[in-house]
Amino acid sequence: MTRVTRMASRKNSRKSGAARAARAGGKSLRLHGSIAREIGLLIVSGHYKPGQVLDGEVEASERRAVSRTAYREAVRILAAKGLVHSRPRVGTRVSAQQHWQLLDPDVLSWVFSIDPDPGVLLGLFELRGIVEPAAAALAAARRSQQQLDTMRRALEGMTRYTLNDEAGRIADMEFHAALLQATGNPFMVSLINGVTAAVDALTAFKLRIEPLRRDPAPDHWRVYEAIAVSDAEAARTAMGELIRLALLDTPITPQAKATGRGARG
Repeated sequence: MTRVTRMASRKNSRKSGAARAARAGGKSLRLHGSIAREIGLLIVSGHYKPGQVLDGEVEASERRAVSRTAYREAVRILAAKGLVHSRPRVGTRVSAQQHWQLLDPDVLSWVFSIDPDPGVLLGLFELRGIVEPAAAALAAARRSQQQLDTMRRALEGMTRYTLNDEAGRIADMEFHAALLQATGNPFMVSLINGVTAAVDALTAFKLRIEPLRRDPAPDHWRVYEAIAVSDAEAARTAMGELIRLALLDTPITPQAKATGRGARG
């Protein structure tokens, strides 16, 4: 069994375990995580507006038939992600988008569970276009053989399963994580969770519209090959092209792509 299939198997096992926990009544962690997700979705969808005060702890917990502790923990989760902020005698207010931790995997998942604003999509591609080509160049100069082997195994899994399959998407994330790890830069490494979550969210968004028409594995192999021969500029160029083509494959209006701006400008 390959590492990719083991990861997919473990992921399925975790889902099964979560389902069993829900049937058994669930754990406290699962409960306040569920509440946080419910409120988070209402915030990122615009149902709750910036500056709006959420219901008080007592009212909100009674309405949901949950303990005040569970609701309080859910609010703490949202505050840690920048979606809300609390003040004494004022209550819990919804934060402006500029304060959201947009690269938090949960927040990205919530944003992409609906049709994201084109500006958010383009902003994510702009971020990737700034970070990942530079990361590829650093990886070409600094990667170890072990890190190179990890990237190759990930690409073999991605090629075998394709991004239309969960195992292929896991392999895609493994590749991008290994590349960032290979930079040897602790700040780049700290972006692993955010970048891989962005990669996964964008792929999931495309697949929600239709199956992928173009196989992006060859684009990834070109990045890998440049890193393998320690050609920093070729790695930078190949990663930039990978991201450019990924944007072209994304269902955003041609006008938004051309201007680099979303509907909100």
